Amino acid sequence: MAATHSTLFASLALLVLVLLAWEFLPPALGVPKFIIPTVSDCIVELQRMWTQESLLAHTFSTALYTVLGFAIGSLLGAAIGYVLGMSEFWEKVLSPYILALQIAPKVAFAPLFIMWFGYNSMPKLLVTVLIVFFPVLVNVLQAMKTVDRDLINLARAYNLSRWRIFRKVEMPSTMPSLMAGLRIASTLAVIGVTVGELVGGNTGLGFLISYGGGQANAAMVFNAIVLLTVIGFVLYSALARVEARVLHYLPKAQG
Repeated sequence: MAATHSTLFASLALLVLVLLAWEFLPPALGVPKFIIPTVSDCIVELQRMWTQESLLAHTFSTALYTVLGFAIGSLLGAAIGYVLGMSEFWEKVLSPYILALQIAPKVAFAPLFIMWFGYNSMPKLLVTVLIVFFPVLVNVLQAMKTVDRDLINLARAYNLSRWRIFRKVEMPSTMPSLMAGLRIASTLAVIGVTVGELVGGNTGLGFLISYGGGQANAAMVFNAIVLLTVIGFVLYSALARVEARVLHYLPKAQG
């Protein structure tokens, strides 16, 4: 408990120092506000954005499509990862195409999705799904390859069906890798949504970043970045809590 309090105190103290430096260093060094606004400038701009720029609606849109894209991409990645992990034949057939799609920069698809679907929410959702899909797929597929074969052979010796082998042996063995892939994907989901909004969106925090940059309003850009960070942090923290509950049986390293 004392160690936890010490860590929390150190983190808060570091945050206070960063905020103080942010508030007082730029004016002291003569940095213009349109380059690096102070904390107080950002707070004033945040209030203006709330009343005049529909900040709540933009934040909700980004959060919604972050969660939605993360959920769809994770579900597809996990499902295909498990299917390929259970079929060596289909893994060999599809691996070159999956690798090619993984190597292709996902952000480059955003303009293409805009041409196909227009300036709406679909492009940013699809970009998010693509970005989230691969870390989950790779983690699950790799975990399926490392499942203890002796356990699988033992299950077969007891005449367990393929579905029961998956549910009783393979699924529990791959859960740590799946949760790790989900945590990675949660941070990438925010990037996917932001890219979609930056390239062609008309709503969301990414749109506010683009709009603020065009207006030379650095405070608006800083505020949008902070809110994006908060959304990603909340999603990551929620997954960390879920992981702690799901993998409670695993021994924890003692530091």
